[in-house]
Amino acid sequence: MRIMTFNIQSCTNYLEQKRDYEIIAEAIRRENPEIVGLNEVCGGGAYPNYAHAEKLSELTGMPYYYFAQAITISGGGYGNAFLSRIPILETETVMIPNPPVRGYTGYYETRCILKAKLEGGITVLVTHMGLNPDEHESAVKTVLENVTDEKCILMGDFNMTPENNLLSPIYGQMMDTATKFSGKKLSWPSDNPQRKIDYIFVSKDIHVFSADIPEIIASDHRPHTADIDT
Repeated sequence: MRIMTFNIQSCTNYLEQKRDYEIIAEAIRRENPEIVGLNEVCGGGAYPNYAHAEKLSELTGMPYYYFAQAITISGGGYGNAFLSRIPILETETVMIPNPPVRGYTGYYETRCILKAKLEGGITVLVTHMGLNPDEHESAVKTVLENVTDEKCILMGDFNMTPENNLLSPIYGQMMDTATKFSGKKLSWPSDNPQRKIDYIFVSKDIHVFSADIPEIIASDHRPHTADIDT
């Protein structure tokens, strides 16, 4: 089964800086995944065609989808989404607690985890972590509270590079599919990547055959894929 995580920058064509559903859909179709976790997704609101998960489900032919709202913008939701060819049995939006005191001067934003249970017993977690270390601490703690020991996939834009010590608890509990990369792979920015901040982790009972960050310039992030057997 091929899985993918992709920060779609609100369906923005990165090079042309305009809304472009087709270029995002084509990036997904090209890799032909069974399931896709999406970050920076809009769900409803004041503008036409703002329900990105529904639109991408239609364009990719992936019939099952779920949108998890973290915040409200432009009269609609904004957060993470999930597309699947496998029936979705249960869904939940898990809010990541905001730090009680903002300890840094950077931009803060309320975040969430999309949690989905699929036919066959697979649990999928999709998240987009914040920019500041205190947000990272809260996000990692909440992720670990929702990770299952069996048939669990965790993916998304973590806004941390692999050497960040705050990721250590996740590395201790799950396998980073990036260990299957053939060489060094970076994910952001897509036209000249300088950092890897996108991840696919799996529980240790899942076998990973291969993983990749394809050289696709659609959003500002390149997608990250992995081929697994559950």
